[in-house]
Amino acid sequence: MYIIRDIFHLKFGHYKDAKALLDEANSKKLLPDAQNLRVLSDFTGDAYRLIMEEGYNSLADYENSLTGGMNQTEWKDWYEKFKQHVDCSHREILKQVM
Repeated sequence: MYIIRDIFHLKFGHYKDAKALLDEANSKKLLPDAQNLRVLSDFTGDAYRLIMEEGYNSLADYENSLTGGMNQTEWKDWYEKFKQHVDCSHREILKQVM
């Protein structure tokens, strides 16, 4: 199992808007088609983060998820709105060993 974490550092005061856009993406089925998907918010550590954590059986499954959903016009339009609330981001790809 591979765990992908997309970590978005939000601009100060933008949490509610970013969360509303994630709710919209979820209702329109624009989020990745992962085996497991969680959206997390920070509790300690760096503040104002939203973390999308996705599980895939293989890196090929992850790549297929990226090339499928991210090519949709509706997703691209949504992402243009979402990224206005993001200061910076990074991605972690982890392999579950136990």
